[in-house]
Amino acid sequence: MTMRPHQKQPVVFVSHGAPTLAIEDGEAHRFLKDYGQALGRPGAILVLSAHYAAPVATATAAEFPETIHDFGNFAQSLYDMTYPAPGNPALASRVASLLEDAGLPATTSAERGLDHGAWIPLALMYPEADVPVVQLSMDPRRGPDYHYRLGTQLAPLREEGVLIIGSGGVTHNLGKLDWAGTHAATPDWASSFNEWVADVVTDGRIDDLLAYRERGPNAAVNHPSEEHFFPLLFALGAAAGDQPRQRVHHSYTYGALSMDAWQFGQAA
Repeated sequence: MTMRPHQKQPVVFVSHGAPTLAIEDGEAHRFLKDYGQALGRPGAILVLSAHYAAPVATATAAEFPETIHDFGNFAQSLYDMTYPAPGNPALASRVASLLEDAGLPATTSAERGLDHGAWIPLALMYPEADVPVVQLSMDPRRGPDYHYRLGTQLAPLREEGVLIIGSGGVTHNLGKLDWAGTHAATPDWASSFNEWVADVVTDGRIDDLLAYRERGPNAAVNHPSEEHFFPLLFALGAAAGDQPRQRVHHSYTYGALSMDAWQFGQAA
């Protein structure tokens, strides 16, 4: 795997699905295992996950962030997993400075580790855990525009060799999933929204995405709460209009849970 810390990095959105993504074979699992190799090794990774909420944008600044097992009632093997990637306090400070300079209050935390929305996809993409990782919080009380703006202000990090990742889900209604199997049929309310998102992302219709709640078909059914959609908007902001806009993976699990992944910009 080549190291390209000073080349401009693309931006990636991944759907992290259920925690079992880490250990259960499936289309998304296999895709992510190959995807890190295709991207190459960045100088560092900045990830915004749906599972880290804070009232002020906070970047993790631990030298060695802990692996947070923020889920319950899964196989013991998941709780035995760790992702011992180093942190990058200097990058965390740079993130906070870029946001502060744009008038967005920000800080760092040396105590907070990596939640499963961050470490589970990274454990598949970069299993050596040797790329420094910083995680940035989101705020579900603030709307789509805030999370898009977060990404926009952090776009310069791409020129510094930082791979920016949003980790969430294009669809996310856990109450309507078919937990009986990963190959359950996908209902129309999920597929119609997922494909609407694919169309507007491909076309670069940012205004439609920022107003997805009103314009997207069955948006509220797919997202009873919004935190899993915001990482996509964060990634689009960081992409800064870069092309190509590619859906690099498309599948569903448990019927209605989209596992789509997107890449904005080329991997050099």
